[in-house]
Amino acid sequence: MSSVRGEFSSRFGFIMAAAGSAVGLGNIWGFPTQTASNGGAAFVLVYLILAFCLAYPALMAELVIGRYGQANAVSSLQKLSEKPTHKRFAFFVGFGGIVCAGLILSFYAIVAGWMFSATIEPITKLAGMPDMTHWLSTQSLGRDLFFTSIFIILTIAIISKGVENGIEKWSKRLMPALLSILFLLIVYVLTQDGASEGLKAYLIPDFSSLLNPDLLVSALGQAFFSLSLGTSVMIIYGSYISKKENLVSLGAYVTLIDVLIAFVAGLLIIPAMYVAQAQGVEIFAADGSLLSEDTLVFQVLPALFNGMGEVGLFVGFAFFALMSIAALTSSISMLEAPVSYAVEKFALRRIQATWIIGALITLVSFTIIFNFNALFGLVISLTTQFGQPLLGMLCCIFVGWLWNRGTLLKEIESGSPDIAATWFWKIWPWYIKFVCPIAIALVFIHSL
Repeated sequence: MSSVRGEFSSRFGFIMAAAGSAVGLGNIWGFPTQTASNGGAAFVLVYLILAFCLAYPALMAELVIGRYGQANAVSSLQKLSEKPTHKRFAFFVGFGGIVCAGLILSFYAIVAGWMFSATIEPITKLAGMPDMTHWLSTQSLGRDLFFTSIFIILTIAIISKGVENGIEKWSKRLMPALLSILFLLIVYVLTQDGASEGLKAYLIPDFSSLLNPDLLVSALGQAFFSLSLGTSVMIIYGSYISKKENLVSLGAYVTLIDVLIAFVAGLLIIPAMYVAQAQGVEIFAADGSLLSEDTLVFQVLPALFNGMGEVGLFVGFAFFALMSIAALTSSISMLEAPVSYAVEKFALRRIQATWIIGALITLVSFTIIFNFNALFGLVISLTTQFGQPLLGMLCCIFVGWLWNRGTLLKEIESGSPDIAATWFWKIWPWYIKFVCPIAIALVFIHSL
């Protein structure tokens, strides 16, 4: 691999970086709320099955494309293409993923800014600064612009340092910190009244709802979104993996960590909801549906923290610090996708490309903030409900239908020479060719 591009220096570094990309607000916020809205433990069980049976094969498709291409997402896909029409198709898929990643980061930065302000709010309360506390806790144009800018600048600072000194270095620091805070919060919440009822709802499935079409589609969509599929992110991360590494096991580790953290986050959020309910906070409507699904983190949980007295300030600080770290580990990969393309396509210096693209994404974020009601939900729908499933499906089609089977096997054999004799090789090509595209198409059609 070219030393100019860089690569991950260790298996642990790649796993932390890729898992950091996958482990974001979608796991710690999205997965528990999806669980609460879709039958509790039944959703968890279906999610676990689909994550390994469908999302993992799709993840492997993107990683294989990246490592074979050893370039940005567009160039890597075009290296698989022999015909001019295929090359144009490759550009559409690769560049579409880059645009999708940039748009996701534009709204993600706004939400992460809310997390930053919520993290600081308990500190201002303890310091006796009521005016600052009010400003931090009230949505306003100034607050959103300020914290969105801070978040994007932090992301730019990490990406500008490159693969090993930026992405890998900070992923190794942020992911252990995230896990430590998460487990400490779980221990605390599980000691509170009402937590046991939440555990039952989370861990004991209602088997009658397992085949509910809405539940199946929601679980599959969550699995693909949480693994950053369809955004070119895993293609570019795959391009930074050494040819000596076993790609099959690396992909399995990333999927396992992603699923594990989503599951563990549920052990925090679902019991916390029932603890809040035991303290008089309204969680569910009369028909059993979840109230404030989209704003659960900012309405229900702060009410829980307020009911804890001074201890709640420390718990609230730890929780929103956890959310902020999760947002940052994902934003790193989202910015890397367009930066890697700009560096290699236009021969820009990394620091130059990072600041230019960071500035463009900031402008998009500011546009969304100034037109919040019209654009915020629209951008989320365009990217997560439409863009990601469609682009993820096209990547699977590329690997399953357009890539020569012999070349594909040779690439996977790099780092795992015995792969041809394993169950993975016997099942995976069939999955990529037929099952994954059909499953993703169903999610896409449902989102319409």
